[in-house]
Amino acid sequence: MTIQLNDADCLYSMVTVDTAIKGIADKINRELSRSNPIVVCVLNGGVVLFGQLLPMLEFPLQIDYVHATRYQENIGTSELSWISGPHRDAQGRTIVLVDDILDEGTTLAGIIDYYNKAGATKVISVVLVEKDRNRKVDIKPDFVGLKVPDRYVFGYGMDYKGYWRNAPGIYAEKEEK
Repeated sequence: MTIQLNDADCLYSMVTVDTAIKGIADKINRELSRSNPIVVCVLNGGVVLFGQLLPMLEFPLQIDYVHATRYQENIGTSELSWISGPHRDAQGRTIVLVDDILDEGTTLAGIIDYYNKAGATKVISVVLVEKDRNRKVDIKPDFVGLKVPDRYVFGYGMDYKGYWRNAPGIYAEKEEK
């Protein structure tokens, strides 16, 4: 059985999250409108942000997706496992990676490294939320919607034990008192 939303803390309402996504889109439109980017969804978590962000981008672009993880059988392994993608040639292109959360940063750093080695001109990272925590890797996303505390968060693409990626806001497990 999974958690119910009324048993979790709502950190950000749907209205607040949607406003943050609009803010990200406005910044991307100003900074990347002439860059001919490939906008890449980082599966699975990035799919909600990706789907909402794309119609707000007011310039021609191509899309792609990647599914890379370091959570296979060995939880916490640092080796990146590519499940799918990339499907477009990055050589000489601006790559915009769209993901749900910057947590430890190891997966996103590995994907950025891949695109840099594949000849991308520039790799830009976009995350809906950045978790306030120390990281094992030195990574700072280029565009961030919201900040969250170092808690187990879910909603808007982030899951709670495989559920609630569809939650209408960003939630966290209740803190122990």
